[in-house]
Amino acid sequence: MLTYKVVEIGTVTEDMIEETLNNWISKGWNFDGLQFAMRESSKRPAMAFALFTRETSPKAEKP
Repeated sequence: MLTYKVVEIGTVTEDMIEETLNNWISKGWNFDGLQFAMRESSKRPAMAFALFTRETSPKAEKP
């Protein structure tokens, strides 16, 4: 089963993006994409969302 993880990055800088990616990849997640949320009054993103996936075994169903 494919599991998804979304991580909000509130301070969008090169260092914070690198730190977030390296942190979650070291925990076994695979980087899937990066989405930016923009402000109308600025050319810089207000925040970003890093998307990760990983394969997990399905949990046993309870009777």
